Amino acid sequence: MTIEEIQNEIIDEFSMFDDWEERYQYMIDLGKTLPLIDEAHKTDDNIIKGCQSKVWVHAHMNDDKVEFTADSDAIITKGIIAILIRAFSNQHPKDIIEANTDFIDKIGLKEHLSPTRANGLVSMIKQLKMYAIAYQTQLN
Repeated sequence: MTIEEIQNEIIDEFSMFDDWEERYQYMIDLGKTLPLIDEAHKTDDNIIKGCQSKVWVHAHMNDDKVEFTADSDAIITKGIIAILIRAFSNQHPKDIIEANTDFIDKIGLKEHLSPTRANGLVSMIKQLKMYAIAYQTQLN
């Protein structure tokens, strides 16, 4: 699936819920399915700066595609990074770099987060794209 197809799938899933309590619960459930980062990668180098909670993200290349793993010490944040990893993992670096992140607004996520969590969301997206830029540079 392309990034856009995955993002549209996420939008459809979130539209099934009537209120934000249900959406938060869904995000928590998504966090439980997160491909967890190996404990060896839970280092300061892999912590996303700008997040209220601790969020670790690790990336590696596999057949010209970036694979992400992550973890967080907060359940909502774990759900947020799970959504992002679902959209961007196992994709070509160039596709990640060029990907639109409007789906975040379409599911209403940013407006339902505290300002510090919203800043953390932006930092998470930036970090995933920075990994993609680094890997794209290696491919060039």
